[in-house]
Amino acid sequence: MMKTAAIVGDGEFPRKEYPRYLLASADIVICCDGALKPYLRNMAGVFGKERYPDAIVGDMDSLGHDLRKRFSDRIVKIEEQDDNDQTKAVRHLLGNYPDIEVIHLLGATGKREDHTIGNLSLMMEYGRLFNLGERGISIDMVSDYSTSFPLWDSCELHLGKGRKISIFSPDNSLKITSKGLEYQTSGVVFDNWWPATLNRAREDVVTLTFSHPSMALVILD
Repeated sequence: MMKTAAIVGDGEFPRKEYPRYLLASADIVICCDGALKPYLRNMAGVFGKERYPDAIVGDMDSLGHDLRKRFSDRIVKIEEQDDNDQTKAVRHLLGNYPDIEVIHLLGATGKREDHTIGNLSLMMEYGRLFNLGERGISIDMVSDYSTSFPLWDSCELHLGKGRKISIFSPDNSLKITSKGLEYQTSGVVFDNWWPATLNRAREDVVTLTFSHPSMALVILD
């Protein structure tokens, strides 16, 4: 069985069954510092018991003295501001739990659009920063509204017929040829965010063929 981790950010704490199931079934749970308070409020509803995070990562500017003292044994204080707390948490996870194979980012969206866009784009970058593909580690971002994940090369996606899908890429030289989508992507130029959005799977399996290894983001309903 694959070993999974959940990283909880300070966005909208999940209310729906699927993201809460991913949290409840994770082998390792890491909270960004600002997410600790909502995590503690929702802990019993998710786990049915007390289940404290294995680590709390960030610069700790969001935690009062009482919480810092209470959880001093699992606080990982990182004061540098070059990376956001999500990236710090991913780096800590990979450096301390090398057997993790699946990472779920929860509470990473909502509340602020700029944080949402930043976190989604950073998830694409993690393949380059942390060699996730080469290490066989998958990562996704799950909210009450969508499931998002990065792609770094051609692939088959087992989506199920009718699944809504949008594709984004920061690489305007990338060409993606698709099979199994309602609207073909071969003519799409990724020079803005919208050109390959609001598509739908016409078949159960969708094939995306990249012109070269690059970065792309898939968002499913």
